[in-house]
Amino acid sequence: MTFSVISTFSGGGGSSLGYQMAGGKVLLAVEFDNHAASTYRANFPSTPLYQGDIATLTGEECCRLAGIQPRELDIFDGSPPCQAFSTAGRRIFHDSRNQLFKEYVRLLRYIQPRAFIMENVSGMIKGRMRLIFSECLRELKASGYQVKARLLNAACYGVPQARKRMIFLGIRNDLQLEPIFPKPNGPIVSIMQAIEGADTSGVPELNDRYGLLYDRVPLGGNASDVIGTGFNSCVRPHPRKPCCTLPKTQTGRGFATICHPYEKRGLSIGEAKRIQTFPDSYQLLGSYSEQFARIGNSVPPLLMSQIAAQLQQTIFGQPKPATP
Repeated sequence: MTFSVISTFSGGGGSSLGYQMAGGKVLLAVEFDNHAASTYRANFPSTPLYQGDIATLTGEECCRLAGIQPRELDIFDGSPPCQAFSTAGRRIFHDSRNQLFKEYVRLLRYIQPRAFIMENVSGMIKGRMRLIFSECLRELKASGYQVKARLLNAACYGVPQARKRMIFLGIRNDLQLEPIFPKPNGPIVSIMQAIEGADTSGVPELNDRYGLLYDRVPLGGNASDVIGTGFNSCVRPHPRKPCCTLPKTQTGRGFATICHPYEKRGLSIGEAKRIQTFPDSYQLLGSYSEQFARIGNSVPPLLMSQIAAQLQQTIFGQPKPATP
């Protein structure tokens, strides 16, 4: 059974691909960033895309562009920008990006879909950021939904990456159903299993400093194991385990770089696509760093497909198995 989706904060299309894998149809995507929007269009040319500030998108216009009326949509999706929550960043409590989820809630309350899925980083439940997490939960429940939130590790769902993300699931109160998360179903996939045979072209060379350092970094370690704390770069993933979380920023030259476990270089774009469960044919545009940003900012499609398939089964009782 096909289900309908509106995707906000769509990025380069990771979530949309996951919905497609689970049998869904994205009626409208919403994205502000020019490069992300170009990437989305290249991969989903038939999906209407609203490119602009979500704060300027009214609920009426959102429904018009998607061709629906309020209460007709199945799933409302969104991954509000997470940099202000991220443990990899500065974690500024008053960062304005912490409040973008309110735009998501504003549209949710107008569209009134049967269900919603909202994704964010694990950092939103750490330290002072828990106050914002509590506010998110409170506002989502006040929108008329049964809501549950859970931290999921993508590696437990067949993604070759230890990527933890906070997932909010909501089902409209009148349906009288409890949100259910998919059970971990593996298998645990190592980085080397994932990247075997991947395209390795176009990788920047490590700079002189990190080129010399690479051989001293232990498998599963990084530069801090060699030259002290504060140098969490030149990461060398353990070959028999899932890769560490792919970041937005990847220089490929050593600093802020996840390297190949055995080869003295950063990961290629082809390898990064495999680790994030994008197909080899997925189109990425621009420079190495721009392409990596689209991957690092995305939701692994395989993870989203399983979340969506479980939600579809909960609501309609007719699951369509997610396909890799």
